[in-house]
Amino acid sequence: MREPQLPKLVRQYFKHVLIGFLASAVFVIMLLGFNIANLAHLVATSPLGILAVFLLWVVNGIVFAGVQFGISTMGDDDDDTPGGGLRAPVREYAPVRVPVAKPRRRI
Repeated sequence: MREPQLPKLVRQYFKHVLIGFLASAVFVIMLLGFNIANLAHLVATSPLGILAVFLLWVVNGIVFAGVQFGISTMGDDDDDTPGGGLRAPVREYAPVRVPVAKPRRRI
């Protein structure tokens, strides 16, 4: 029996979410490796340091995954139809005189 295939967009989403979380892991490792804002010392000396690193990875992973998927979706150029809409001719407008009755003067 054949397994059902996921739609293309769902497969693309999972792929780019994984890429985003991998980028987040690299980012957090670099933050700790370069000790930005003394973060590595803070994490190492805190009893909740592992939780802080995990949350930093997850939150940045959500952001990076969203950006990665957005870039991949917006840059997707599968559309083979000609773009630009309908090419309607541009009309030239000319002023037209409209007669207006003079208002009556009240005395």
